[in-house]
Formats: sequence, structure tokens, C-alpha cells
Amino acid sequence: MAKVSSLKNMVLTLFSITFVASALLAGVYAITKDPIDAAQIAKTNNAISNVVPKFDNDPSADMFVKEIDGKSFKVYPAKLAGAFVGCAIETFSTGGFGGRIVLMVGFNADGTINNTAVLSHTETPGLGDKMVEGKSNFSVQFKGKNPADFKLIVKKDGGDVDAITASTISSRAFCDAVTKSYDVYLLCKKDMEEKEVTNE
Repeated sequence: MAKVSSLKNMVLTLFSITFVASALLAGVYAITKDPIDAAQIAKTNNAISNVVPKFDNDPSADMFVKEIDGKSFKVYPAKLAGAFVGCAIETFSTGGFGGRIVLMVGFNADGTINNTAVLSHTETPGLGDKMVEGKSNFSVQFKGKNPADFKLIVKKDGGDVDAITASTISSRAFCDAVTKSYDVYLLCKKDMEEKEVTNE
């Protein structure tokens, strides 16, 4: 009888501890969710401002999603006095040395790359993380280039991009992400041109 009672007490104690721990975790999540979401929104808006030409609309409010090959990409159109001046595209690659990298790539209306920003990565510090602006000149080489005539492939593979020293895999992943964003840009441009023809 004592064994049954002891087992009951153990089960009740374990249940109580699990319940309290779950309640605490739920409380912490509820408290931190809004600040985390706000920080993510601020990071996204800051990246948009850094990669697109001057604008006076709210790209985040005008954001829409484009799909290519079953993958979704967020597009943030930039307008000035109602005219389309470019867009920021949130893109990614899973080919990084440390896994997935996420970029924001800004395009001018003519398809040239205005700027890039790394939103997240797990690349090696001092090597692959040199893709981040300010840590090396790697990302600078994309500014002002039009992928229509600038091959977004590292030179080692026959392209125009100077790879980060000792970080070819990270460089390839960066190029892959930018290439995806350009494909999305071309799709958006085609949609806009078709709308203009329809509205004429």
C-alpha cells in the first residue's frame, strides 16, 4: 500500500512541476513576444531603408509575397510621389557553410542592385560572416550592378563575383540568394508591365 501511495505522490509531484514549468514558459513567451516582434519589424524596416532608393511610401504596408518554385519571397515596393523607384526583396539561401542565410536585396527600377543587407546567418566569425556589410568589401561589389550583365557567380566558378577569402561556400550562398531575388524582381517587373498594358 505504501508503494502505491509513494507512486501517486511521485506522479502528482511530477505533474505539478511540469504544470508550473509550462505556465512559467507560457508567461515568459507572452511577456517577450511583443518586444521580439517589434525588434524584428524594426530590423526589417531598417534593412529596407538601407537597400532601396529614396522613397515616401510605407514599403512594409505595401508588402506582397511572390512565389517561385514553391518558395515564398516578401517584396517591399518603394515609391516616390506615387512612382515606382525600386523594391526590397527578402531572399535566402540554404547553401551557406553554417546553413541558411537571409538577405534583403534592394533594386532600382531599372533592375540594378542598389544595396544588400544580411538579416541573419550562422556563418563562421571572421570568415563567412564577412558577407555582412562593414566587415569586408565583399557586399560592396554588388552595388550598382545589373544581374542582366553581371554574373552572380564567384569567379572560381566562371562568374564576376570576388569570393570572400577562404569562404567560397559562404560567397556562393550569398550569390545564390541575390540571384533568387533578381528572379523575383523580374517576375514583379513583368507583372507591372502587364498591368500598364491592361490599364492603357
